[in-house]
Amino acid sequence: MKNFLTHLVPITILAFLFITFLQSALDKVFDFKGNTVWLKQHFENTILAKQVPILLGIVLVLEFIAALGCILGVTFLIYSGETYVATFAMFISCITLLALLFGQRVAKDYPGALTITCYFLVAIFGLYVVNA
Repeated sequence: MKNFLTHLVPITILAFLFITFLQSALDKVFDFKGNTVWLKQHFENTILAKQVPILLGIVLVLEFIAALGCILGVTFLIYSGETYVATFAMFISCITLLALLFGQRVAKDYPGALTITCYFLVAIFGLYVVNA
């Protein structure tokens, strides 16, 4: 219980990121074709247009790694107080969100980029808190 209370803020942020990335990854797995069709339209006038399927696969892998890292980070924080896994999870979450932000900026989807920025602020704050 002591580790849980000591690491309450990063645990909560990791739980938030876990839910975010797991849901997003599962959506891609169960509707890869639908996501590909939508993203091809989203990126049709950009340099990323022909790479949508491979980029979607890369984002899917990053999201699964981030989700797995988040749940493992929570586990390590609670049971041992160890922060290395949580740090990795926060960092890979930031990298994943930066990749998504890049795509939104290339597509000139500024409202979408703003939404990702909100998630990024949570992740970067978590990275800061877990290493403070």
